[in-house]
Amino acid sequence: MLADKTVKEFLQETASSAPVPGGGSVAALSAGLAAALTAMVANLTIGKKGYEGLEEEMERIAKEAEQYRDKFIEYIDKDSESFNQVMAAFKLPKETEEEKEIRKEMIQRSYKTAALVPLEVARNGLKIMDIIEIVVVKGNKNAVTDGAVAAMMARTATLSALYNVKINLGSIKDTEFVEKVSKEVVEIEEKVVKVEKEILGKVAL
Repeated sequence: MLADKTVKEFLQETASSAPVPGGGSVAALSAGLAAALTAMVANLTIGKKGYEGLEEEMERIAKEAEQYRDKFIEYIDKDSESFNQVMAAFKLPKETEEEKEIRKEMIQRSYKTAALVPLEVARNGLKIMDIIEIVVVKGNKNAVTDGAVAAMMARTATLSALYNVKINLGSIKDTEFVEKVSKEVVEIEEKVVKVEKEILGKVAL
């Protein structure tokens, strides 16, 4: 499991000639870091003088951020697994016409999975911006830059994941699927950049 590796091990494996972990897993890791920072700011606000009225809200945000973090951790490995499925599909036998058809179908199916996994990372990378904004605006002012970094990491994770969606869409023959996902990709891209800019504009230093 990639998620169980130390930071040094993960970076070393990423730097190797092995195709995984790649950009998709790194995008999920980046999103996980954004979630962790969001939880940190919330936890640094709970119980602090001057923030008494925010206890309940920050406790909720800390819990929600932890749930996001756990989800992103899962996607570190899911992304690599989806890539391995594509490779496995290409290795299927293709001696007979039946085998060729099965292989073709499995390749297309695996490419769809390889597109949908990072799409889910991107969707959640955009969603977590909602609670990041709250900790930036209402959270402990001494940790506001950590909230800002969370926003930047979430944006980077989202855009990075979408690149992985797009490269897989290029190999998918189902035009209806490609059009539908491509439309969502554009919407998420535009929105996450806009939201990040708005959040950073609220960082009071």
